[in-house]
Amino acid sequence: MSDPSVGGANIEGESPQLEPTIETDEATITDDAELERTLGLTGGLAIGIGTMIGAGIFVFPGLAAGRAGPAAAGSFAIGAIVALLVALPASELATAMPKSGGGYYYISRGLGTLAGTVVGLSLWFGLVFATAFYLVGFGYYAVDTLAELGVAVSDGLVIPLALLFGAAFTVLNITGTENAAKLQNGIVALLLSILAVFLGYGGLNAVGLIGEPSAPEQFAPFGAMPVLTTAALVFTSYLGFAQVATVAGEMKDPGRNLPLAMVGSVLIVGVLYVTTIFVATSAFGGDRLAELGETAMVEVGRHYLGAAGAVAIVFGGLLATMSSANASVLSTSRAIYAVSKDALLPRRASHINLRYGTPHVALGMAGGPILVLVATGRVELLAEVASFLHLVMYGLICVALLALRRDEPEWYDPDFRVPGYPVVPALGALASFALIGFMQRTSQLIGIAIMIATAGWYAYYARDVTLKGGIQ
Repeated sequence: MSDPSVGGANIEGESPQLEPTIETDEATITDDAELERTLGLTGGLAIGIGTMIGAGIFVFPGLAAGRAGPAAAGSFAIGAIVALLVALPASELATAMPKSGGGYYYISRGLGTLAGTVVGLSLWFGLVFATAFYLVGFGYYAVDTLAELGVAVSDGLVIPLALLFGAAFTVLNITGTENAAKLQNGIVALLLSILAVFLGYGGLNAVGLIGEPSAPEQFAPFGAMPVLTTAALVFTSYLGFAQVATVAGEMKDPGRNLPLAMVGSVLIVGVLYVTTIFVATSAFGGDRLAELGETAMVEVGRHYLGAAGAVAIVFGGLLATMSSANASVLSTSRAIYAVSKDALLPRRASHINLRYGTPHVALGMAGGPILVLVATGRVELLAEVASFLHLVMYGLICVALLALRRDEPEWYDPDFRVPGYPVVPALGALASFALIGFMQRTSQLIGIAIMIATAGWYAYYARDVTLKGGIQ
């Protein structure tokens, strides 16, 4: 039953579009779609792992080890713990509200229109920053790939290549995503195969079971604080787990499979990240990895497996950054689409291209800003601003759960309930907000400025729109 408080219109006179939802064991049925429940646990894990795997393994090791040394492994572990504390509340909310928009949708329905506007628009910009970061990483790997093939090129090609492929991914998503989705699944399988061989061999080598032991002697050469600041930087690596929630309406037995997919994907990727840092810092010290920068893992691969290892890592890095960038372009457009349907942006932003069946206006609103940010080439800044905006959303997801559990509206009937309530969501909120405190001041200021701007947009454009409890 719909909450009577729903109503109001934005400055253009548009009101939120409400879709009655019927849940069955076979499908999720709304006014304009019927989503068959075809995804099992394996499919959910593939989405989570496929979206997350990439930056944490192929771009961050050099940057992270330069900041914290071998203790950067602890930074990735901290990121995984924060992600787990958010994954459980997000799982409960997703089974109660299997809607497009993910975290934005839960927060807007649990905390109201202002919070929803700030988070929804901040999520748009957060994904834009993350996608730009992935594309710059892709540019570095593209240049290294050419170098491994014997083509001498300068680093000056990094940004032009990133811009070219950013435009290409936007066009690809406008013309349809079915083939891109199939390609994504193949990329994930291939990446996991490459990593299993490389990390298995590198790990055995590092502890001396193959060759001479080369494990790093000093775990935290720079002390404890850099571990926390590095955790704030590398949290971008965990942004993908919440994407599993966007397919809640298509998942078999979501009460069981959704939380297992979200938590399982974080655990699997977290183990891969920690192992990667151990293997990398066993091959080279933190200073050397920092010198090697965004493509340090190529030289790590060469150290353990010679030219074949370098080629495998270059190829894997190219695939991973390409996969993350492509998935993020799609996610950005979904965020814009969901906010527009709720009349917090002009309705034309959710228009669907009649030829291709894709939200072409939303994709354009994603691709344009992404290309502007790619041109800056500021890798660490892009990553931290993306982390800032997502950590705000993750903290508010936990707060939204606490609010909905307190009020228990009639329509709130999740298939899965968080164990350890209210401790788990409370810790998730505190940990998310606390991690923001360890970021660079510039990243914090940019993130705060974006949130103030989105609140200003709400006051100007959507202050009369009411969303709380606005589902049926």
